[in-house]
Formats: sequence, structure tokens, C-alpha cells
Amino acid sequence: MNRKFQEDEITELKKSTSELKEAIVSIVSILNKHRHGKLYFGIKDDGTVIGQEVSGKTLRYISEVISNKIEPKIYPKISNVKIEDKDCILVEFEGEDVPYFADGRAYIRVSDRDQKLSISEMRKIFLKTENKSGSWDSRISDKTIEDVNEDILKDYIERANKAKRIPFQYTNKEDVLNKLGLLKENKLLNAGKVLFCDNNNVELQMAIFATDTKTTFIDIDKVEGNIFDLIKIGQEYIRKNIIWNVKITDKREEYPEIPLDSIREAIINSYVHRLYQDPKGTEISIFKNKVEIYNPGTFPEQYTPEDYIQNRAHSVFRNPIIANILYKSNDAETYSSGIRRIYEECTENQVKVEFRKEKIGFTIIFYRKNYEKENEITKNVGVNVGVNVGVNSTQRKILELIQQNPNITQKEIASKLKTTVRTIERNVNILKEKDTLKREGTDKVGYWKIINN
Repeated sequence: MNRKFQEDEITELKKSTSELKEAIVSIVSILNKHRHGKLYFGIKDDGTVIGQEVSGKTLRYISEVISNKIEPKIYPKISNVKIEDKDCILVEFEGEDVPYFADGRAYIRVSDRDQKLSISEMRKIFLKTENKSGSWDSRISDKTIEDVNEDILKDYIERANKAKRIPFQYTNKEDVLNKLGLLKENKLLNAGKVLFCDNNNVELQMAIFATDTKTTFIDIDKVEGNIFDLIKIGQEYIRKNIIWNVKITDKREEYPEIPLDSIREAIINSYVHRLYQDPKGTEISIFKNKVEIYNPGTFPEQYTPEDYIQNRAHSVFRNPIIANILYKSNDAETYSSGIRRIYEECTENQVKVEFRKEKIGFTIIFYRKNYEKENEITKNVGVNVGVNVGVNSTQRKILELIQQNPNITQKEIASKLKTTVRTIERNVNILKEKDTLKREGTDKVGYWKIINN
């Protein structure tokens, strides 16, 4: 039996590309432990060379899967090698941006085995990496000046000028980025990449759930882009899907059940303090009784949220460059007063807010004080008063289309809203259960009737 090849902490053997899924896990495990390694396809785990069918298409497929499945991205060398007169594939890889994830999970190499990385081990890797190479946002990215969204950069400088925190005017991308300290070796720092480039891996996940738990969702969406756009998108998503109270004195006044400034502060906080090495992004979850904003960035271990509320803690920034850029445009403060401002504004508006330290990450929870009395409250939307109580954006659009044409079919609604018929059916059923919508007659001959509560 040929023992020339043997698995160890930096070498993995696979009999064929049918084991590509397992190979991805091994690559991540080795990278997280040793930062480099190699993997062979065409060799059994006992060292026996059996060969592997190799073509240009095979090599491209392996490269594509590695690119899609591993975060942060790596760029391995993949080649066809002859071993004992048999065709095999050699994958040589390296990377310093640990920890690496395979389909969102981290692993570590122990001898010749791959083990799932525990939360405590992952935290140690994060801290060790940051202490060794500086904050993530200060490292050089793969983006250049050409990747920068100039409109976003111009708008940023204009707002920073208005805030009187930047003395210079906009000239051109290179000049401005140099003055902001976001360029090095003709490439953007990671901070510049996530702030001013559209094509990156920064994402925002948003969902509305039918109950108080994550069992059945009514609406779900995921977007990628620069931080400034994601902040706006997140704000608007919550604004459109919470309840708006109506106060009538000498004029009609509408105000949200959760202060919008607190929502904005929480979303900005998530991008200032999040852990960008983790492929899991910021999450906005809207439940019947609460709104949660989660970011995958652990809270400073030496402090509690109460310390910040009581002004007993010092600033601890995981991404100090991002924090400083957002400070200059008056989007964030350099001192860690965000939690205190959220707490004070919510207290003033009688909104219960909770700051929860997760095992990995941090969540700000706004409790919806009016959710049990939804039928007494109206939302700031277009259809008749009372109809839009407690509905999401998709349901609101359905009602608006039905108001325009009571004979419209669910298939036609799906086409107009550019979604699936199944999504429309699910939301129509919810509207029926809320006694907001009723079908008169048969499916073929009947029509929709909107019920005003």
C-alpha cells in the first residue's frame, strides 16, 4: 500500500471531487489553524493514489465552489498534477484573514480531522488576529478608487461640511479618499470598501414574522451594498412596517410607536461595531410584539449595556476608522453614547428597550407597546383609515391594488408586485384572518371586498 501521501494538519486527501463539500470544510479548518495548506483530489485517505478525471471544466468548477462557499474569499492555486502516472488535482491555498467560514460555519484542524469551532475558540481567534494585525477596517482591501460610488462620496463630504467636521471641499475621488486616510498602496482600506463601494459582501437581512417568534415569516428580504445605503434601507423598512399613532388636536399629527432616531442609532451602531469577518450580516426582525436589530459583533467583555447607560464605560471601537468617518458626517458619535441616547429617548417616549449581549453578537430590542391594540391605531399609509392596521408593506400594496380593481386576480397582483403567486396567496390569507379582506362570490366570478375595521 502506497504511504507516500499522508494526511496531517496542513494536508488533506480526497478520493475525488464527489467529496468537494467535505473538502471545503477541510480547507477552512486548515486555514483557521495554519493559514496555509494543500488538498489533493484523486488520493484516498490511506494514501493510495487512484487518480481523478481532470478537465478545464473540472478545475473551473472547483474554483467556483471554493469562491462561493468560503468567506472571506480566498484565491487558491488549482492545478492538474501527475502522481504515479495518474491524473490528480492539487489545491494550494493560503490566507491571513481568519477566521474563515464554510457555509457560515467555522472549523479548526486537529491532527488530520476537522472540528467545528466553538464560540470561545472563535472569540480567541478574533482577538488574536485583531491584536496582531490591527483592526479589520485598517487593513488593505481588494478594492480600488474605480470601485468607489462617487455620488455616495460626494454626498458624504457635503454632509460632513454641513456638520463642520471636515474643512475641505470635494475635488475628486483620489484626493478626498487620501485626505480621509482611506487609501494605501493605491487600494482602499476595508473601511473605505464597506463605506463607499457598492459591490462588497456587506449585507442587511430583513424579515417580518407573523407571531412573536421566528416560526412563520410574512415578508423577507436581503440586500447588499455600501453602509450608507444599507442604513437608509433598514430605516425605511422599519418605518413602513411599524404602527403610526394618530393624535388629533388642532391638526392631525402622526408619530411612530418606536422613535425613528433610536432606530437609526441602532442600525448605525450595528455597522460601527459589527464583526466584518463573520459572513453573517446585520439583521432586522419585526415581530408582532417587538423589533430586533442584531449585529454579529460581540459586546466589550469588560462592560455591560448598563455601564454605557450610566456613563460608566469608555469607548471601545472594533472598527475605529468606520466610527470616525461616520462621526465626521454627524451619523455617529466618537464617544460611546449611542446606547445611552437610545435608552433616554425610548424612556421619554415610554417605549421599553432591551440591550442583549449574545454569545456571538449584540441585539437591541424595541418592544411595541401598542401591538395588542392594533385595531385602535392607524398606519401612515394610503388606503382607508383602519384598513392598514398591522399590515406589512406587501399586504398594503395588495390592498391598494384591490381598491383600484376589486376584480383583480391573485396572479395579476403577483405580476404587478413582481413576486410569486404563493407569496400573494399567503398574504391574502393573513388579511382574511385579520378580517381586513373578504372574497365575495366564487373565485372565477367574484370580487374582493376590503373591510374597514
